[in-house]
Amino acid sequence: MSKNSEASDLYHQILQKYWGYTKFRPLQEEIIFSVANGNDTLALMPTGGGKSLTYQVPALAKEGLCLVITPLVALMKDQVNRLRSMDIKAIAIYSGMMRDEIDVALNNCIYGDYKFLYVSPERLNTDIFRMRVEKMNINLIAVDEAHCISQWGYDFRPSYLRIAELRMILPEVPVLAVTATATADVVEDIQKQLKFRSKIVLKTTFERKNLAYLVKETDDKNGYLIRLARNIQGSGIAYVRTRKHARDLAMILKDQGISADFYHAGLSHELRDRKQTSWSSGEFRIMVATNAFGMGIDKADVRFVVHMDMPDSLEAYFQEAGRAGRDAKKAWAILLYNEGDKQKLEQRARVNYPEIEEIKKVYEALGNYYQIPVGSAKNQTFDFVLSDFVSRYKFNVMIAYNSLKFLEREGYIELTEDVHNPSRIHFTVSRDQLYKFQVANASFDAFIKLLLRSYTGLFTEFVPVFEENMARKTGIPAETIKKYLHRLNNLHIIRYIPKKDTPLLIFTEERLDPKALYISPENYRQRKEIYLKKQEAVWRYATNRNMCRSRFLLDYFGETSDHDCGICDVCREINEITPDKKTFDILQGKIREILQHHPGGLDIKELIKLADAKEENKIMIVIRWLLDNGYIAYIPDTNLLKCVKAKN
Repeated sequence: MSKNSEASDLYHQILQKYWGYTKFRPLQEEIIFSVANGNDTLALMPTGGGKSLTYQVPALAKEGLCLVITPLVALMKDQVNRLRSMDIKAIAIYSGMMRDEIDVALNNCIYGDYKFLYVSPERLNTDIFRMRVEKMNINLIAVDEAHCISQWGYDFRPSYLRIAELRMILPEVPVLAVTATATADVVEDIQKQLKFRSKIVLKTTFERKNLAYLVKETDDKNGYLIRLARNIQGSGIAYVRTRKHARDLAMILKDQGISADFYHAGLSHELRDRKQTSWSSGEFRIMVATNAFGMGIDKADVRFVVHMDMPDSLEAYFQEAGRAGRDAKKAWAILLYNEGDKQKLEQRARVNYPEIEEIKKVYEALGNYYQIPVGSAKNQTFDFVLSDFVSRYKFNVMIAYNSLKFLEREGYIELTEDVHNPSRIHFTVSRDQLYKFQVANASFDAFIKLLLRSYTGLFTEFVPVFEENMARKTGIPAETIKKYLHRLNNLHIIRYIPKKDTPLLIFTEERLDPKALYISPENYRQRKEIYLKKQEAVWRYATNRNMCRSRFLLDYFGETSDHDCGICDVCREINEITPDKKTFDILQGKIREILQHHPGGLDIKELIKLADAKEENKIMIVIRWLLDNGYIAYIPDTNLLKCVKAKN
């Protein structure tokens, strides 16, 4: 048996053992072989295409640890929980963790038999991480959401540029970069920024043959959505821009007897989880949501995704629209717009890119808000409530928010949208020391036994604990359980970190004097231009009436197609007005005959009137065909048509 056959057998065994599948999806195995052979590889796979398996399978097939870099804390936690549910040892390091938590996690990656370490890109630059990573037996570096490394991408993050520095520390370790959306420029830039040793790009087609892309110009978007929901069975998603719009639209649908709910980042973690679970299980049909609704959606039978507002980019639109029809059955991706949306896009550009002086004012206020002296606070983490900040300093909330996001992109701060960190505990004593403590402190014995029965791994890592769950199981009030945990913490038997749901702000660099805060005018101008170009592409897509929607999107992502989809609104309109062969032959004969009787030429409007004004659309198709094939032509320097080729 060849080495490739042996490797393939091993990969299939891993796939079936942990995921229960007997075969890989298209391209997955090719990507796995590429990185297993030590090649730097860029994998482009659509949303829901199974990107995570392309680094998880080869990492499990080889001794050592896979380092996964991703900006999405929720994705990290979701992946770690899934891997652990399959008895695969995985751990994550992200914003909001205490230093001793990170210390224990990194030690486990060096001395334990962990297979996956998920880390946010901002953590790569910390001293504690850099000192430990050299001691880890890393077999693969996986870069998720790889488009974030490119300034041409729609979600550029400067912290991603630090990933390349890992290559100096781990020169022999291959890199697998994965993303669902990347234009040709971004594909080139990803490989350059990650210092690929050889350019290997593996991608599946972006074409979704079962997905009908529709664009509808309407001033009654709500009415259109209501009619759509009544005419198309099954579940759907309606994307909106604001939290208020999400709530209001869900209420409108409910008032019309359509089961719906809303979702946005301002809801508690528990409530968001509950809403997503209810929608996934079919308790209600339509989720009205902001773009916070996306990660972890694995519902295969979504029949339609409607964008009620214009997205910022076609990359974002493609990802969100792609959540429809993952079961390969017919589904619809619908964009609603009207002339007012053009003005909203222009306003959004102004708000998303505050003036540089405004950004500096927000930065200075931030330092004052926390009373941070100039030159300090590097890598310090603070609870952050945007509403309180803007209220105190009288900022426009969107100007302040986008100023903070720009400061984040420049690498000065890190701002988490929302962090749900459950309580965590870790025994700081050995088992023998704990036993002696229990003997000497009988009042704690039953509670310690409860912890040991309820949770595993308490001696090796920080483990999430849920006080309310323990209270329900034991009948002990949750506050009493928290008091026990605090007392054990104060006695240095455990390290107890209470839960926190507050968004966090991290100073990734020391606080600077506003005069020393440098924001490159050239970078600012360039990024704004990129943003405006992406907005223009969205508007061109919406107003396009001549090119197949699917081909338009494929072309945007650098993929050529030799056929129209036949099911988008543009294709359907063309098909409806295209004359059958008999009608076509009659019309072309009539057009030629009219032009032969007018050797001096005819204006196109007059020609249509003489041929058959009621069939204007069909006549225009025939005229274009006759022009393309040289049977008729425009008289030079005029708008008059004449017949130039005799009938066969």
